Amino acid sequence: MLMREMPRQGSFLFRWRGYLPLVLLPLTFYAVTQAGDFEAYLGETAEETWMVLSALVSLLGLAVRVITIGYTPAGTSGRNAREQRAEVLNTAGIYSVVRNPLYLGNYLMLLGVSLATMVWWLPVIVTLSFILYYERIIFAEEAFLAKKFAGQYQDWAARTPLIVPRPRQWRNPDLPFSLRNVLRREYSGLYALVVSFTLVELGTDLLGEGMTIAEWLDDDFYWVWIFSLGTVIYLTLRTMKRHTSFLTVSGR
Repeated sequence: MLMREMPRQGSFLFRWRGYLPLVLLPLTFYAVTQAGDFEAYLGETAEETWMVLSALVSLLGLAVRVITIGYTPAGTSGRNAREQRAEVLNTAGIYSVVRNPLYLGNYLMLLGVSLATMVWWLPVIVTLSFILYYERIIFAEEAFLAKKFAGQYQDWAARTPLIVPRPRQWRNPDLPFSLRNVLRREYSGLYALVVSFTLVELGTDLLGEGMTIAEWLDDDFYWVWIFSLGTVIYLTLRTMKRHTSFLTVSGR
């Protein structure tokens, strides 16, 4: 029964995998209201350092996705949006060191945002939610790949870790890195991080520490510039994707 139920649940969750951050949104809102204790105990410098470290965790996740997407050809697992499909099995590049790099990137991006709230329990909940949510998706995906690619998949899965990379196994990808493909597919992910960190910073200061808008603008106006620049980049790339072919790369 469980062997039949896991793929069914995984296929359902696969279609809605992009909505996990929305499920966690109410908890994130509550977490920022509890953030005032962090600065009270450790001071403003520690708070700013923690925010930078949290951002680096999320940027590491984005970098994993960038490396994955920059080298990945069309027609491979990991390029499907709503249902399981793959015409070839990608085993080179980052797929030679970890089987699910996009999900690893997603986790690190979410983890960084949760760490930025400065409460201990939200990263724990994010991690547990990720495990419960994505284990079913991965089960369904790998069952599909095992059925379609048989021995090739079994050999790859036997030597390649599920989610924790093994860098020494790196094998050069078959295609060159495509920055245009990355810009076409990941501009929304970058903007999501900009919006998330701006809102977390704003929320922790206003709701967690009791600052006013005027005080926040006086102390942290650079976040306005970060958000504005992120918005300009997002709108520019979105317009280019929708109304030009500049970011379209053949075979990607």
